[in-house]
Amino acid sequence: MMKKRLALCVVLFYTIVLNAGRVDAGERRFTYVYEATTLKKGEWEFEQWVTWKTSKETNRHYDRFDFRTEIEYGVTDHFQLGFYLSDWRYEENRPKGKHRGEWRNVAVEAIWNLTDPTTDPIGLALYGEVKIGDKLFELEGKFIVQKNFGKLTLAYNAIIEAEWEGSHFEEDKGELQQTLGLSYQFSPKFLAGFELLHEVAIPDWRGASGKGILYIGPNFSYRTEKWWATLTPLFQVSDVEDEPDFQMRLIVGFPIGD
Repeated sequence: MMKKRLALCVVLFYTIVLNAGRVDAGERRFTYVYEATTLKKGEWEFEQWVTWKTSKETNRHYDRFDFRTEIEYGVTDHFQLGFYLSDWRYEENRPKGKHRGEWRNVAVEAIWNLTDPTTDPIGLALYGEVKIGDKLFELEGKFIVQKNFGKLTLAYNAIIEAEWEGSHFEEDKGELQQTLGLSYQFSPKFLAGFELLHEVAIPDWRGASGKGILYIGPNFSYRTEKWWATLTPLFQVSDVEDEPDFQMRLIVGFPIGD
């Protein structure tokens, strides 16, 4: 079963890469960590996301795939908008007989770059997101910190999410997250490092539920003159039985309009 899952991810990776546009490459080094830099004024970029979550202690047959199609635009040299054209999900839960695909939401995000991670002592940015779906409304904010040391990049995000679900948005919950990433550019085309993801759920906004979930794993990024791709497999190092033991995210992108 694991070999079939890995084979599916490899096929998906090459399918997206081989269909990418013939234009200049982007700069994304991470998949779970946002960087403080933004697109230049007038630049457009297309991104396709795929996130795979699998294998809970309570259900080893659990599989979930999340797909996102996004277009980003540089409004100014320091302000960027992103449009999630569609988020949808496929979930397989065999012991419970569930196989389903569902459309999730659309969203708009904004990133305001405050300082440069290379020329300034530290790079800072603010991030805001509004997400709307069927019986779903979500707000998300990020504080982004980044510093470039030559070929080495270190980035950190502090994140808060608020979500309302239900016919009248009566179900509310929150989540605090931290992400940390390190990436080193080994060559003009290849970068590698690691990423860390820490999540703490806040059901009904009545206090955090436990110490949270901690994931960590390697990070790989590849660039060409036509496209870029970044892959991060994460392993749960905490002990939360009803959360996936493994998740992996692939983002492939390319600029539009050059």
